[in-house]
Order: sequence, then C-alpha cells, then structure tokens
Amino acid sequence: MDWSIQEVARLAGVTSRTLRHYDAVGLLPPSRVAAGGTRRYDRTAIVRLQRILLLRELGLGLDAVGRVLAEQTDEARALREHLDELHRERDRIDRQITSVRRTLAALQDGLDDGPDDADKETIMAADMLDGFDHTRYKEEVEQRWGREAYASGDAWWRGLGAERQQEFLREVNALNADWQAAWQDGVDPAEERAQALAERHARWLAGVPGTPGHAEARPPADYVLGLAEMYVADERFAANYGGTEGAAFVRDALTAWVEAHR
Repeated sequence: MDWSIQEVARLAGVTSRTLRHYDAVGLLPPSRVAAGGTRRYDRTAIVRLQRILLLRELGLGLDAVGRVLAEQTDEARALREHLDELHRERDRIDRQITSVRRTLAALQDGLDDGPDDADKETIMAADMLDGFDHTRYKEEVEQRWGREAYASGDAWWRGLGAERQQEFLREVNALNADWQAAWQDGVDPAEERAQALAERHARWLAGVPGTPGHAEARPPADYVLGLAEMYVADERFAANYGGTEGAAFVRDALTAWVEAHR
C-alpha cells in the first residue's frame, strides 16, 4: 500500500511543497512515481519521514538531518532512541505544566496568613521552578569551563531567589525571541538591528557569574566565538534560536560584533 503526496502531507501536517523539497535535497524521494507524475509513498518512506520530522523538531537543519539518517541506518534502534528522548521531554513538560498550574492556583487563592507563610513561600518557589532544572548541564559545564565555573554559577543562581530567577528566565526568553524575529525578518547579521542584539547578548553573558569575563565591559572574544559555534553545533542550543539556521544567524551576528570590537 502507498499514499499520494497530498495524503502524506495531510497526515504529517506539512505541505506538499515541503515534501517535494525533501525530495529535491535527497532526504525523502518518493517510493514510486505513478502515471501522470504523481508521487507515491510507501510504509518505508513514511517511517523515514517520521524520523525527519523528529530530527527537525530537535532543531537540526536539513544537512544535519541527512547526515544523521546516513549514519543511523538501523531505523528501529534510532526510533527507540527518539522515543526515549521524547519520554524525557514529555516528563519535563509535564513537570512544567504542573509547576505553572500550582503557580496559578497560588496567585488566584493567595497564601494563607499565619506563622508558616515563609515556609509556604519557599515551597511555592520550589514548585514554580520544577521542570526548569539547570543542573542537568552540570557535567558539561564542568568539562568546558571547570568545576569552579559551575559552582560559582550555581551558587549565584540559587542565591537569586524565585522572583529574580523568573526575571532572569524572562530576560533570556525575550532575547531568544528577538533573535528569532530578526532572523525570520531576514536581517543581515552585520546590520544595526542584529548588532544591537549581539551587544545585548554579550552584556547578558558578561553578567553571569562564573563565566569568562564576568563583570567586565565585554566577555572575551574567544569565549563569545566559541559559544556562537556551539549554538549551531548543539541542537539543544540551536532550538533556542529556531533551529540550526537561526543559530547560524546568531553566530554570524556575534562574529561580526566581535570583529567590530577587537
């Protein structure tokens, strides 16, 4: 059994144009071409499309998706790994949903008056931040920048308190959203709008204790350039900027900013 390009597009929630583009770049050729030039896709192609969509949701660009598909030829094993990752992500999102629900309930109902208010506020703060666990990067940070860097940053984060932690997260989310908007608007990385974002990004980096150049006017050029490359190379970071292409825009803007301030 096979399906037409229109049927596959509808089932996958993509456009026929997207499927034709996947064919053009060698990611997903049709299983056969029927009379009249109609593309048809069989079960094997559907499995491959599922893998492509999963990898795209992780923030990988099409070139990276192609490399992963070429390297991971055991489809069942690859899908099991995807499934494990999806379970982890679902657990994290479930915790965030519960966290937000608890916060809403607390805001709507208010905290009861009484001698235990401080304890209740502490519990509420912990609930609010459940699912936003920065410690999952502990090992990676220590490997890249040393234990002292992680310990300093961790102590700073815990010392902020719930309100300032939320403020910091809002600042990061706003910065990421502005980067994505500039990329989607087709802004040149060297233009004023992108360079203003790069300056803002650099100030944000310099404000995080434990990082190279903390509290200096500007973080070291090598540190900024290294992070910029990591944003593109690591899909977890690339996802913050809309995927690999968005991360490449951020990298190019930061690179131009470094060159302008050497």
